[in-house]
Amino acid sequence: MAKQRPTTALGKTADYLDQRTTIGVLVKELARKVFPDHWSFMLGEIALFSFIVLIASGFFLTMFFEPSMALVRYEGDYPAAMHGQLMSAAFSSTVNMSFEVRGGMLMRQIHHWSALIFVGSIVVHMFRIFFTGAFRKPREINYLVGLTMLILALAAGFTGYSLPDDVLSGNGLRIIDGVVKSIPVIGSFVSMIVFGGEFPGQHIIPRLFTLHIFVIPGLLIALIGLHLFLMVLQKHTQYPGSGRTDRNVVGYPAAPVYVAKMTGNFFIIAGVLTLMGATMAINNVWNYGPYDPSPVSAGTQPDWYILFVDGALRLMPGPGWEWVIGGYTLSMNLLIPALILPGILFTLLGAWPFLEARVTGDHREHHVLDRPRNRPVRTGIGVALFVAFVICALAATNDLIATHFSLSIFAITWALRVLIFVGPVFAFWVTKRACLGLQRKDRELVLHGHESGRIVRFANGEYVEVHTPLDPQEVWLRTQHDVPRPLEIKPAMDARGVRRKGYRSDRRWQKLSEFFYEDRVERATPAELAAAHSHGKHDEIEAKAPAAVTGSGGAHRKK
Repeated sequence: MAKQRPTTALGKTADYLDQRTTIGVLVKELARKVFPDHWSFMLGEIALFSFIVLIASGFFLTMFFEPSMALVRYEGDYPAAMHGQLMSAAFSSTVNMSFEVRGGMLMRQIHHWSALIFVGSIVVHMFRIFFTGAFRKPREINYLVGLTMLILALAAGFTGYSLPDDVLSGNGLRIIDGVVKSIPVIGSFVSMIVFGGEFPGQHIIPRLFTLHIFVIPGLLIALIGLHLFLMVLQKHTQYPGSGRTDRNVVGYPAAPVYVAKMTGNFFIIAGVLTLMGATMAINNVWNYGPYDPSPVSAGTQPDWYILFVDGALRLMPGPGWEWVIGGYTLSMNLLIPALILPGILFTLLGAWPFLEARVTGDHREHHVLDRPRNRPVRTGIGVALFVAFVICALAATNDLIATHFSLSIFAITWALRVLIFVGPVFAFWVTKRACLGLQRKDRELVLHGHESGRIVRFANGEYVEVHTPLDPQEVWLRTQHDVPRPLEIKPAMDARGVRRKGYRSDRRWQKLSEFFYEDRVERATPAELAAAHSHGKHDEIEAKAPAAVTGSGGAHRKK
């Protein structure tokens, strides 16, 4: 029997490509890929689609932006106050793009809002991965890819934010110059190389432009491709639920269901970003003016994702933190908040999957996500980091808080200096206790059921409330998780009384493991569940009660 050939133009094209590339096999596999259905999985899509809008709007802006620090006189009609003013070609082209190019203002604002949403969605997506344990085996590599994309997104945002060469972005570059120069021994040489001479030099804007439109986007595109490839190669993570295990994925196929959802999601995100760009003004550089190293404007802050660095710099005391060692000045008041603390933060985040696997002793594959309440220490640390970020963001706006609320800026700064040490610790403690409390609540519900509000009185005058038992799916949801215990290590002495090599290292890991898992709530066992459902006289109530109100073992004595 002869093979039937396609008759439509699209079909013929697809058949032509398939015969020469066998791409049909790949399309078939991708179409059969199953994706779970949960709103939080859309966070990665928001980042991806925001990046697409970024690329499209950035392509438009590139055609009109002049990445040069050469001085020119602005000849535009608007704003009138700037007519004839001396400024860099970069700033002049930015203002000209905003007022003279049709659609230029819209594209600038779409581009800026897309950048903010892009970084924000990556941050929230990483929080979701962190809190639910989506970084565990076999996804450690993909987690590191995502973390690298976050760092590159921050770099892309900063390089683009600095391109207009206005007072606000120029002051940001001046801070970077100070931080670079604070690096021991090589700082001044690095600054000369980066800026092409003494700050501000003549080359920093062209170099930032190259990084912003070529290097960083190229790396991001490559990492996004790798990220999606690894996601398709591995099973997709899924939340605990009926029929969901580490050996399957419950959801919808990529085609046509998920493709339709993704397409609709893209147009919604693109539409919202366009609406924001059309109605919400942002980064009006003509209000700041071209960069001049002499003035430093007050009441200005960088984009939100850089606030934690700006805030840390403001919180760091100055006097006493510049040390002269061997003729070299160590500016610790710059090194600690701007380089050391961010370095520690991102190193800790990168090492976290391997650290948690080590203290847990768990090297199995995991495809079902954790409920954050079942990992109290991890959840507490995540909340503590978020609180520290908020405190640093408040510190970065201490001048605005002082002027708007008529407060002393010194009092605000000292209060935030105390809070940066106390706040994260308190947040960690509260979050950990809340998670343990929720675990105890889960255990109570599994053993005794939901309160029904139905009160029954016995002949002897005793009152009891009849509880509604959980259905099997809910029982499984609240008991399916593992309860890690601290690591067990071999004794310090072997059978011959000789001190065991490596004991001190094992003991340190055990102490860290105790910090993670010493406080825990054991899940209800089948034996405990059976015992809780046997209440003597209460069984008589269950036998007489309607099935919709009570089931097997639905009564619980109220004392």
